[in-house]
Amino acid sequence: MPDMVSLSRAASGQPSQFKTPYSENGGTILAVAGSRFCVVAGDTRRTDGYSQTRYAPKVFRLTDKAVLAVNGFSADGNMFVNKVRQQLEWYRHGHARDMPLHEIARLMQTMLYARRFFPYYVSNILSGIEEDGSGAVYTFDSVGSYERDTCRVAGAAQSFMQPYLDNQDDWYTRPSVHYKNQRSTHSSSRPTQLPLSSVLSLVMDSFVNASERHVEVGDGLEIYVVLAKGSSLQGLEKLTGAQEVTATSDGERVFTVRRSLRRD
Repeated sequence: MPDMVSLSRAASGQPSQFKTPYSENGGTILAVAGSRFCVVAGDTRRTDGYSQTRYAPKVFRLTDKAVLAVNGFSADGNMFVNKVRQQLEWYRHGHARDMPLHEIARLMQTMLYARRFFPYYVSNILSGIEEDGSGAVYTFDSVGSYERDTCRVAGAAQSFMQPYLDNQDDWYTRPSVHYKNQRSTHSSSRPTQLPLSSVLSLVMDSFVNASERHVEVGDGLEIYVVLAKGSSLQGLEKLTGAQEVTATSDGERVFTVRRSLRRD
């Protein structure tokens, strides 16, 4: 926050020496949760004025159950991811297991609230598999308040992509990607659950459309797919470029998919 000298200079019309330490580096992140899977994606473009970085990842694997996507001020995002990973490593050494997803969400709330007077200038989306095998998405504000959702977008193209996803196919008991504003669609014809293949296609289409209309979205697309224990690979087996990054062999499985958004 500016000091009283800067405020008095601003009130008198004199130039202020205060400069914000924050910067908005563009890009967009997205997460969708299914009944036994979750999909987390982010583009790889980072902007700083007229300067662009072609590969700046925004999605990070925390454990075999959890993936964190951060967007906003790139330096704050990288710092926050490192601090979360450090806490999870200490938990793993102390308890000989990975921290459950809902506990990671509570941990992040505490960490963000501790910085409430000088907050991390990032949007955080935590997604993964809960203890009961269901997919979940947790979204946070800058001071730690969070909620569980099933579909969320954050970043430069949020105003374009979130309505697009809200207008798509129906979900089970608590819709997130659903038939909003479609009066001609009858509930009896809606699918009770979107398969993984449909979600992946929807995510890719969302980023392709956004990259064609927004200068701060583009270059590459990174997608993380987390499958609950015992889930089939249907929807991934025919997807070219999918690589498994799972650390263990007896639990959830994590895959990455990379695509180019450039048309040159």
